[in-house]
Amino acid sequence: MSHYFDATPRTDDERRTVTVEVWGNRREYVTSTGVFSGGSLDKATAILLSESTPPPVGSVVLDLGCGWGPIACSLAEAGSTVWAVDVNERALELMAQNAAGLDVHPALPDQVPSGLRFDAIWSNPPIRIGKDALHELLLTWLPRLKTEGEARLVVGKNLGADTLQRWLVDQGYPTERVASSKGFRVLSARRP
Repeated sequence: MSHYFDATPRTDDERRTVTVEVWGNRREYVTSTGVFSGGSLDKATAILLSESTPPPVGSVVLDLGCGWGPIACSLAEAGSTVWAVDVNERALELMAQNAAGLDVHPALPDQVPSGLRFDAIWSNPPIRIGKDALHELLLTWLPRLKTEGEARLVVGKNLGADTLQRWLVDQGYPTERVASSKGFRVLSARRP
């Protein structure tokens, strides 16, 4: 069975186009099978974007688990430099195509320069990889926030958003719920 978090999807590559509007910008994206939410903008990402305002122009942002790119492209259109990270090679190919002409750097995790620090991390994190793997993923990237940097995460309440919020606090990242909509929480975790 192939998952969106597999490096090389084993499903056929069936491309389609979806239209997404974020922060007053409407654009078309190419998506495919074998990537997260390949048929449309998923509800959680839509909530993250609609319940958030973009970071200040000139911010350096990590889109963790970028998929085909709605978060990264929206942030770049709003004036950020974005590192779009995913483990799925098809997703990164789509990300590169969708971000053509924008200040977006699609990359596998080990391709991000080790000394690079981020003003913000935005993510609809891959909850389905399991709690231990998710915690490891977050503990890998959260320390790369600049001092006072923010991680903005969207998680389903039924998928453990409240538990994740408590865990982030226990790891030393003050975290608050900044929005709640349609069963999803938008969390803001800060680097002290």
